[in-house]
Amino acid sequence: MSKFAVILPAAGKSSRFGNARDKKVFTNLKERAVWIRTAEHFVERQDVAQTIIVISPEDEERFKEKFRPNLAFMNIDIVLGGAERADSVANGLAVVKEGIDFVAVHDAARPLLAKKWIDDVFAKAVETNAAILAHKVASTLKRVKTGDTIEETVSRDELWEAQTPQVFLKSLLEEAFAQRGGLNATDEAQLVENLGKSVSIVQCSAINLKITTQDDLKMAEALLAVVPKEKTLRSLHPFADEDPSRL
Repeated sequence: MSKFAVILPAAGKSSRFGNARDKKVFTNLKERAVWIRTAEHFVERQDVAQTIIVISPEDEERFKEKFRPNLAFMNIDIVLGGAERADSVANGLAVVKEGIDFVAVHDAARPLLAKKWIDDVFAKAVETNAAILAHKVASTLKRVKTGDTIEETVSRDELWEAQTPQVFLKSLLEEAFAQRGGLNATDEAQLVENLGKSVSIVQCSAINLKITTQDDLKMAEALLAVVPKEKTLRSLHPFADEDPSRL
């Protein structure tokens, strides 16, 4: 079985979240911090040998104090981030352990994952060396260059919205970062594409949203109960009553 490391970037400024008290990944989503809900999808997997969260240096002291019990129980490595997302992921990549075959990068602010989606993108990465979850664009797209006037309607026929996890052969991702130069990539797939390498798409649901604004948080609260889940002994019982707040 291939071994995976998972990097969870959480060093952003959350400038669009609109909460002066807490960054989006540290705020609660139905009584549990967003980043904890995200990390739980990976720390319980047998094929994940290392989970790394990358936080801003300014958050280090408060993060360790606030989440000390969770960090001890979940065995998560903490790494300090850089100025841009790519810098933060590079810092995480630098501490990936020997013997890891693949590295997955997943937004810490993207907690609505299903095990099947992770299984599928991990399997595709093992097959092709590089794979990401993505959602086919369904809305009509408009390009607006200046002001509030539409410049043109953009064809959506071949457009996909990139999601995470984005999963790569470790050596391939290391090469992509080594060769990035001044490219300010907004995701890891762009860095691998920059090498001239192919990246596979694994279709996913729009439920796998990234929390960026307060509206996103409200949507995540509503969607939490409908994320596909594996059948358990409890859920197979005819009188089972799942509590959505504990999902």
